[in-house]
Amino acid sequence: MSNPTTYVLVHGAWHDGRSWNRVAPLLTAEGHRVFAPSLTGHGEKVHLLSPEVGLTTHTDDVIGLILEHDLNDVVLVGHSYAGMVISSVANQVPERISSLVYVDAMVPTHGENAIDVMPLTQVMVDGAADSAQPWRIPPLPEYAAPLGLFGVTDPDDIAWLKSTLTDESVLCFQQPAELDNPAQASIPRTHILCVGNEPEGVARRPIPKLQPNGKPSRVHTINTGHDAMITRPAELGALLLHNS
Repeated sequence: MSNPTTYVLVHGAWHDGRSWNRVAPLLTAEGHRVFAPSLTGHGEKVHLLSPEVGLTTHTDDVIGLILEHDLNDVVLVGHSYAGMVISSVANQVPERISSLVYVDAMVPTHGENAIDVMPLTQVMVDGAADSAQPWRIPPLPEYAAPLGLFGVTDPDDIAWLKSTLTDESVLCFQQPAELDNPAQASIPRTHILCVGNEPEGVARRPIPKLQPNGKPSRVHTINTGHDAMITRPAELGALLLHNS
């Protein structure tokens, strides 16, 4: 392949870089370069979780990766909470980002935090406030099918996913996204929505008809639960390849 694409895949809250284990090989098999880091407080960095870890920390994680490897023309993919992260990254290094892909993700505007984007998040913050460590939010529990654990219903997959999940810092949901760099608005965006079994009471913010760059919004759907990278990796991988 003469012009391979560089993908940076950013996991959502409570997860780690291993959540992309089924998608990354599909991209590399096509000759592309893939990075799927674990953010501070997760995966091999779980020991770094603290009350000071927030959206800024995770934004710096991804920017540090991009600068360390001198990555350019990056397709920056964010799942769930990581929509906050990739938006913030694009604000700081827009010249290195070729496109943003939001996978069932939070999409903030300037000054919004995760609670603003998805008010239900406040319930988790309030729940943590009554615990021994009020700055830590444990992963969501497993529900009966079809909701399962983040939409994962296969017993083996649930067992594996549980082994990777760790707590999230409250500050991740409270820090606002800074999107004040006009250059970030010109970056093309794609939205991939997981549909079909959304939890009751979880309202998805409508996607505007136009992207910030003025072009029509690009929206795709996958009929699956929230963790499409685990439940529908082939479909998700195909969409990432198509929109790179």
